[in-house]
Amino acid sequence: MKKSLFLLLTFLSLSLGAFAASYNPSSRVSEIGNALLTKNGISIANVKFEVTSRSVDNSTFAQDRIVSVSKDDLQYAGNDNETAAVVANELGYIISGNASKDRFITSVTGNSSNDDVASSLVKNYTYTKAQKEADVIAVNLMANAGYNPLAAIVVLTKQTSTYWNVLQGKPANADRAMNIYDYTGYAYPAKLKAGYSCNEYKSFLIYADSVLAQRKENKSLEEKSQKELKKYRQNSLSQISKFKTRGGLTFWDALFGIFRGE
Repeated sequence: MKKSLFLLLTFLSLSLGAFAASYNPSSRVSEIGNALLTKNGISIANVKFEVTSRSVDNSTFAQDRIVSVSKDDLQYAGNDNETAAVVANELGYIISGNASKDRFITSVTGNSSNDDVASSLVKNYTYTKAQKEADVIAVNLMANAGYNPLAAIVVLTKQTSTYWNVLQGKPANADRAMNIYDYTGYAYPAKLKAGYSCNEYKSFLIYADSVLAQRKENKSLEEKSQKELKKYRQNSLSQISKFKTRGGLTFWDALFGIFRGE
């Protein structure tokens, strides 16, 4: 009996390992991308999803209707939820307008950035803000399409930590991951309560619990967090709604068209 049970467990273990190894996120991008759009009521004709090894640039989505997804990012996706997290994040950049914003600024100024320290600090702040806006929109898209938004945390924390992350005892992309965790709890509490079953998420919870403990001891931090989450909720829903009614255009796309006299 014990031998039979051992053989059964061994077979199941090998079967699950083979299944995990055979998962190909690149082959799932198109179907998952279209599901994210249609299940959120975003009706745009002729949208194509492509996987690229080059640097992702979705600034021309309004013209070519192509959503580029990074092959490098997809290497951290082990199932459909995690693939949806990668695709939804790129859609988040497009819908928020951050994908096309830099293109407009470059077209007006002839230069998207400067090399001085002050400009670099502003650019880093703006980039982080854009990342979080895209993440929040991605959570909305995933939750409404039936994917687990907590998978976005797993994809981020699977990535390689910087030395600064390690010194601080934080997981990779800790601030973005915590923002996703907070927003999911604020906007989709049932999703947060259901959790996500994997070791990476369990490890992240150790960090999240320490952040929550600090907020509990400092009411001003908790109040600030709640205000930010409320703002994220309002802005993200507004951005998605406007993207729908404009037929896939953002404010920056429209502004770029006006600038070019279109």
